[in-house]
Order: sequence, then structure tokens, then C-alpha cells
Amino acid sequence: MTESSPLLRALPEAHRDRLLALALERSFPPARRLFDEGGPADRFWLIRSGEVALDLYAPGRPPPVVETIGPGQLLGWSWLFPPYRWHLGAQAIGPVDAWEFPADQVRALCTADPVLGHQLTLRCAEVIAERLQATRIRLLDLYAPGTGAP
Repeated sequence: MTESSPLLRALPEAHRDRLLALALERSFPPARRLFDEGGPADRFWLIRSGEVALDLYAPGRPPPVVETIGPGQLLGWSWLFPPYRWHLGAQAIGPVDAWEFPADQVRALCTADPVLGHQLTLRCAEVIAERLQATRIRLLDLYAPGTGAP
């Protein structure tokens, strides 16, 4: 069960068990919006199956997809940092099964167990760095000279 998630594999078993005790199993149909950029970041997910497209708001046009995430990956990190607002949007590409975690309960768990909080924050920071790099590459693809982009 945890073998597919780098975030869960990185946590000691006791921390992993405490975190998973808060998880709810969720399923999303194809094309379902999970959240929109700027909305309240009050939960996050670990994807168990399926894929989710991360996108940016672009006035007057469909949101460009900056990254696609799949099984084992963390969906959402904005819940960890005030003001707890999503920095991207997310939409299920096909059917998606995930563990959903309530942000307020996970933050309380991190406060009560600083070692767990530190480990989880480090794992989220790795995801943030990966997402920023993916966004940078995607934007270069979209707007580089010679691409025909405005």
C-alpha cells in the first residue's frame, strides 16, 4: 500500500501510521475539478490510481497544464503554508482514487509531533521544488521564441 508513495516511504513507520490514520478514501470521476487556483487549500491527497493535471489560470483561454501527476504522488502542498490558498488548479484526467487528508488535522499532528512535522515539511518542499521546475519548463515550452505563442 505505501510502496507506491515516495512521501509515505520516506516516513518512519510510526509517522506513516499516524498520518494514514487521518486519510479518507476518495474517488473522482474524469474531468472533475479538485480545486482552483486561489481557492482554500484545506486538504491534500496522495494519488493511488489515475492522473491529475495541474494547471494555471490564464485569462481568456483554457488553463495550460504545467504538470501531470499520477499514482504515489502528492497532490497539494498549499495547505501547509498560510494563507492556505491553492497556487495551481487541478483536474482529474480520468478516474482517480486517492487518500484525502484534512489539512487542519495534519497541521495539528505536525505541531504535536515536531519530528513528523519536520519530515513532512521536507517531503513537501521536495514536491514544491519539482513543481516549480516543471512549471518553468512548461512555460518555456509555451512562450519560448519561435513557438508562435503571443
